[in-house]
Amino acid sequence: MGFAELSITSNFTFLRGGSHPEEYARRAALLGIEAIAIADENSVAGVVRAWSELRKIEEEIADAKSARTDPIGPPKPAHLPDPPRAPIDHVPRLLPAACLTLADGLRLTALPRDRSGWASLCRLLSVGKLRAEKGDCVLHVDDLLGQARGLELLLHAPDRATPDWQRPADRLVRALGPQMSLLMAPRYDGQDAARFDAAARLADRLGLPTVASARPLMHHGSRRRLTDVLTCIREGLRVEDLGTAAQANAEQRLRGEAEMRRIFAGHEDAVARTTQIAARLQFDIASLRYEYPSEIADGETAAQRLTRLAQEGLAWRYPQGIPERAQKQLQHELRLIAKLSYEPYFLTVHDIVAFARSRGILCQGRGSAANSITCYALGVTSVSPEIGTMVFERFVSEARNEPPDIDVDFEHERREEVIQHIYERYGRHRAGLCATVIHYRGKRAVREVGRAMGLSEDVLSALSSQIWGSWSKTGPEMDRMREIGLDPDSPRLKQTIRLIEEIIGFPRHLSQHVGGFVITEGRLDELVPIENATMEDRTVICWDKDDIDALGILKVDVLALGMLTCVRKAFDLLAMHHQADYTLATLPPEDPAVYDMLCRADSLGVFQVESRAQMNFLPRMRPRCFYDLVIQVAIIRPGPIQGDMVHPFIRRRNGEEEVSFPSDALGRVLGKTLGVPLFQEQAMQIAITGAGFTPEEADRLRRALATFKKHGNVSEFRTRFLRGMRANGYDDEFAERCFSQIEGFGSYGFPESHAASFALLVYASAWLKRHHPGIFACALLNSQPMGFYAPAQIVRDAREHGVEVRPICVNRSHWDNMIERTETGDLALRLGFRQIKSMREDDADWLIAARGNGYTSVEDVWRRAGLDARSLTILAEADAFASLGLTRRAALWAARALTPKRELPLFAGDLDGEAIVEPAAHLPRMTQGEEVVEDYVSMRLTLRAHPVALIRHRLSPRIDRRLLKGPAQIGLLPKRPDATR
Repeated sequence: MGFAELSITSNFTFLRGGSHPEEYARRAALLGIEAIAIADENSVAGVVRAWSELRKIEEEIADAKSARTDPIGPPKPAHLPDPPRAPIDHVPRLLPAACLTLADGLRLTALPRDRSGWASLCRLLSVGKLRAEKGDCVLHVDDLLGQARGLELLLHAPDRATPDWQRPADRLVRALGPQMSLLMAPRYDGQDAARFDAAARLADRLGLPTVASARPLMHHGSRRRLTDVLTCIREGLRVEDLGTAAQANAEQRLRGEAEMRRIFAGHEDAVARTTQIAARLQFDIASLRYEYPSEIADGETAAQRLTRLAQEGLAWRYPQGIPERAQKQLQHELRLIAKLSYEPYFLTVHDIVAFARSRGILCQGRGSAANSITCYALGVTSVSPEIGTMVFERFVSEARNEPPDIDVDFEHERREEVIQHIYERYGRHRAGLCATVIHYRGKRAVREVGRAMGLSEDVLSALSSQIWGSWSKTGPEMDRMREIGLDPDSPRLKQTIRLIEEIIGFPRHLSQHVGGFVITEGRLDELVPIENATMEDRTVICWDKDDIDALGILKVDVLALGMLTCVRKAFDLLAMHHQADYTLATLPPEDPAVYDMLCRADSLGVFQVESRAQMNFLPRMRPRCFYDLVIQVAIIRPGPIQGDMVHPFIRRRNGEEEVSFPSDALGRVLGKTLGVPLFQEQAMQIAITGAGFTPEEADRLRRALATFKKHGNVSEFRTRFLRGMRANGYDDEFAERCFSQIEGFGSYGFPESHAASFALLVYASAWLKRHHPGIFACALLNSQPMGFYAPAQIVRDAREHGVEVRPICVNRSHWDNMIERTETGDLALRLGFRQIKSMREDDADWLIAARGNGYTSVEDVWRRAGLDARSLTILAEADAFASLGLTRRAALWAARALTPKRELPLFAGDLDGEAIVEPAAHLPRMTQGEEVVEDYVSMRLTLRAHPVALIRHRLSPRIDRRLLKGPAQIGLLPKRPDATR
């Protein structure tokens, strides 16, 4: 007769469910359950993961059947792992669902019968979540009555049917009775038989059929302890204090048909009814059809408009005439885009970018989208894909059943304008940000599980010290416990470590994606529930990027990049002070002075090449053209380093190793990188050119390499690659070396298109630094926080490049750092109030607005600008009154004298004919060292001496001269006061 479990709680009911949706899916297949409903509390966040796992199981079963019927061939090489075994031959159906908790006291499991039911469920959850704070959902019976079309509703039987429960239940039954059943579930406390009898009587009174469910909290009983720990974390308790909140046993788990019939003896009809209900539920989440916005404007279809805009854009990009190769590539891309019906997606991204440009917001696309000449023509990307190896299939592939993904960077300070435009343009019912699932990782798992288990803070700190980084996916190791002073034989410690290992990877809560937007033609809240984000005026969906990729839902990433903010501010300053109107496209190209500067590793503040590793590599790389910068961006990455590509490349570049190619065809692929593959596109082109792969097969190879560590599914491609290389005349040694190199950096390889997009910003920021160091430093300071370096280092570097940097001044400074003219007509950098720690921008605005012809004293600022004592003190501590002839201490004394004091009754007024005059204070002058310290305390930088310069006279070069190599190095030692070294 069969059984379907219709109300499963997964760990996407955060801090309650004890198992992953994927674990339920696999366990259900093993138990032979016909169908499962992942029904998390007011959420459908976990259903896609269960669906994806069931698809994997289906593929495993097919592979296992194929393996059993394949003819016997040569023995499998010993180094290859066994293929995954499928001990199951049944795939349950997934029934998307949610467990609704109503404010009226009712709980119901809602399961969509069809697409309209899914729309009803998504709208219903959206209503409840949008009226509540993030993470909450407030629903009422009236909401359900208005959004119940197409839903199967399972009303959870209460412990006792009180009048407060009965009244809303009766309302629902009267209105929705034919859609409803009464769900009864065991508690495993010896009272289940009586509980089921009472539920059956209640069902008769309501006129509803009964349906059985185990209401599992875990896929297997082994998770009982973990569910107790989750309860402790949720309630802020320790395990020994849980009391009746703890799981009484390990029985609330997923069960098969035989167990359910035994548990529901006497009510077998409730078990049988589960499959009858499942048969009525025909909605399949795979049937969701997603459409991007596709408005027809001026009679043009989306395809016509995209073709026109792309052709116009190509003419704009190539004013001297469109190259034949570019035109052919555009036609090829447009045909594939049309075949996959992606035109509305490209037009939507174009609309977003056009809005940003109309507001003067600097932006550019990156990632695999930079492989597309369509994106280049539309102005989405800024670097011609002809610079690199154009592989459009890296971006859009007919064989790969996944949507393209366009990443666009915007100025980090103005991205919110773009986000709000998307909401206004498409409506909040049609647009939302993707979620990001925050999972338990090493340190958080140790802290929260350890506290629940009652471990002391000292023990927790010791355990945390064994975990590298907050993003670690592993817990502490038992065999290292004795090293950190803990007893590895302690039962409590052993159990804690096991629970930490179990909870790592569990979802803890939902956050918002950094910028992945889903925009729909119809109502987004009928595709997926929408909820409030933590940030004001933001809404998010409950699925993350992996979920929407699995369902084929398109998104555009609206990302933030600080360097774009810096470059745009620098361009504004150039226009203001030099009347020069620059854009990323109009900067003078291939400037030798810029490359000379980079060859000296003079790159502090320069995008992507300012790290110590990049600075060390620049003099070895010696970039002399734009493509050298593309390589520079990509080569200092884990992939090329792991693939042993850095040293061979440098040897060939320096003429220490011969550059040779096994064929002219591969020479065209690897020529720019001297025969060393550095980019993902090159890996694909080697497979296409050398091994005879189709572009789609090459893309599958790239993806297999990217997930090799996780899935180990690269062996089939290796065999195919080596066989193809051999068939095309390449020797086995070369083929093996090629594949090993590709394999070495597959997981961390940098797309050439992505590197080219970033290289444009490398050149732009380097050009600004080389030719306008003051303006570049000013823009960099005004764009903080960003980059590797603190304001103190940026200011010091600017001064080393000849920039005059002027201190903060109440009469000259603005909120931002500014460029001002000197008496000689040169430009100087004036530090702004934003550099003062704890200074409020509103206070700075008041000070600037009331400044007029300038302030004459601290009291003058107080009276005219209305600043309070706190703000005056902050300004004084930053030495902002120095231009008024006040030392830092004198200004502080004056500021604190203005602090309102409570008058004592004895001296509430002046004595007859006398006023109390406080004598002038004689404040000792601060030493230079004290001034420097106070500068760093208040501004985190100083324009005075370097801190080390103040103590240099106390430092002696205690250097072992035996380590010095010759007199040249001895001559570099500083002189002692006695003129000796």
